[in-house]
Amino acid sequence: MNDFSDVTARRVPPLGGFSLTLLRIELTRMLRNRRTIVFTLLMPAAFALIFTNRQDAGSAAGSGNVAAYILISIALYAAALTAAATGAMVALERATGWSRQLRLTPLKPVAYILVKVTMALIMGGIAIVVVNIVGAVEGKAVMPTHVWIFGALLALVCTVTFAALGVFVGYIVPGENAMQILGPGLAALSFLGGVFIPLSVYSPVVRDIAYWTPMYGVAEIARSPLTSELPWYAVVNAVVWFGLFVAGAAWRMSKDTARV
Repeated sequence: MNDFSDVTARRVPPLGGFSLTLLRIELTRMLRNRRTIVFTLLMPAAFALIFTNRQDAGSAAGSGNVAAYILISIALYAAALTAAATGAMVALERATGWSRQLRLTPLKPVAYILVKVTMALIMGGIAIVVVNIVGAVEGKAVMPTHVWIFGALLALVCTVTFAALGVFVGYIVPGENAMQILGPGLAALSFLGGVFIPLSVYSPVVRDIAYWTPMYGVAEIARSPLTSELPWYAVVNAVVWFGLFVAGAAWRMSKDTARV
């Protein structure tokens, strides 16, 4: 009786099934996907080269220049898009019945979500590193070393919001349609939220709308080491949207009982 109990206990994975082995398998699977390479490596590098070659790239901006301001913004956008795409992989797993199959294993739902979010952070971190390397090699961006470091770290922290968004969308949109929504959606929100274009360029009406978008708060936070400015309402914006996306992902996962 005791032996049987011991064997049964050993079958229950620690941490609900969350492990480095599972992360390694997921990372290998992601890096074999060509779309992932495009989102994580090629597209961020291209954006960094294109947007930092503006005529006013050398103009002063905070403790650096405009190119530095743009570089941090591009790193945030690339990480957000990559993290959202990684999180949205649950849509394909649901479409193939894989997520339903996982329900038959000891893997806990919370551990499954943690694996997805961790993977999104890893992939987002790679995108941030790629953008910063391109910026450093190109030489247009000028800012103190601590701004490079803290700007990258804050962008990575903010990436969690979009990992949650990706998981949320992955649970409400079937199959590959998830990225067809997330891609253009994040691009539009980035333009409106002041990621690519300073809000001062917009009319007061558009600016008031921008303050409510998911990209506004995280962009202000990521750039705060450079600008030395961080409005309190930007922090509230980021926290509220993070909470909404996490709550949405948790809600939809609890309702997910059928194969899409």
